[in-house]
Amino acid sequence: MTPGDDPSGWDKHDWQAARQTWRGRRLAEGAGTPRGGPRQGAWRGFGCLFGLIFLFVAGSLVTASAFVVSQLGPLPGFLVLGLVVAALVTMGRTLRSTGRTLDELVEATRQVEAGDYTVRVGPRRRGLRAVRQLAGGFDTMAARLETDERQRRTLLAEISHELRTPLTVVQGNLEAIMDGIYPPDPTHLGLILEETRVLARLIDDLRTLALSEAGTLALHLEPTDPDLLVAEVVRSFEPVAAAAGVELGASIDGDLPIIEIDPVRIREVLSNLVANALRHTPPGGRVTVIGGVDPGAWVRLEVRDTGRGIDPELLPHVFDRFVKDDASSGSGLGLAIARQLVVAHDGDIDAESRLGQGTTIRFRLPLTVE
Repeated sequence: MTPGDDPSGWDKHDWQAARQTWRGRRLAEGAGTPRGGPRQGAWRGFGCLFGLIFLFVAGSLVTASAFVVSQLGPLPGFLVLGLVVAALVTMGRTLRSTGRTLDELVEATRQVEAGDYTVRVGPRRRGLRAVRQLAGGFDTMAARLETDERQRRTLLAEISHELRTPLTVVQGNLEAIMDGIYPPDPTHLGLILEETRVLARLIDDLRTLALSEAGTLALHLEPTDPDLLVAEVVRSFEPVAAAAGVELGASIDGDLPIIEIDPVRIREVLSNLVANALRHTPPGGRVTVIGGVDPGAWVRLEVRDTGRGIDPELLPHVFDRFVKDDASSGSGLGLAIARQLVVAHDGDIDAESRLGQGTTIRFRLPLTVE
């Protein structure tokens, strides 16, 4: 008989196979749980702990009741016993619900740790108030984690899509020049240079958007005259408007008060809005920058155009990242950045549009009179 042989005629592999079959049958019957697997039906730590506490308190109260019965007689004793039973029932329900909630929280935390952000504990009507608030806070946290994870994946997909087009143009032109299909003349090199500028603008926009959404964008506030800011933006876009055959002007309701803002960032907002309006306004149209003071101490600035307007289905999402219509040549980040910069100044922004009649983008900033 060789080493490893069994006198019964079963070798080592037969025993291992039989053992695995037996374990599989036991698991299928619910007799055991594999290590590291689901823990439904496993020992519940908080439930057992609160059960022990309940038994200790119940024993103490029963002992005290017996002492009262022996000292005061049966009638007061039965009254005390009734109160004790009512208190024990209430306490038992509270501890049972609290222990179950805490056990479910522990299990849900394990699932979140494993990357499952869809798990929820659900609202609780019974149990300790602090534990019910803890369950509600956990559900809120899990919902935010799920939203952040979904937005992160969407953002990565959108960034990859936006980067692919200019990189494809650059790669295709460089390969054509190297293969001798295109000559390395200023025309083809200029096309490559323009695409690299598109990439640079996209990266800058993404950085600004990321900083503003994270709340870490540094604002350099200083007293600023909105009239001068509007005039500078309009003047800077006059050559572009003239080349496009679009009339560009400003309409300010009196003298706007001085406000405490970051003039560079608010100029960026206005420039984004004016550039978008000029891009979507046909020759012969008009773009107007309007300023005024709204009730409630707000300075209002808006850019109104007579362009083709925005699709009603797209309008509620115009301030989201990478949202644009099929005819747009931009990156889809301009309005998202504008919203974040306005919000960073404690302001608000909205859009109105009608197909074939034009679009108005309006934002307001808190008024600070100097």
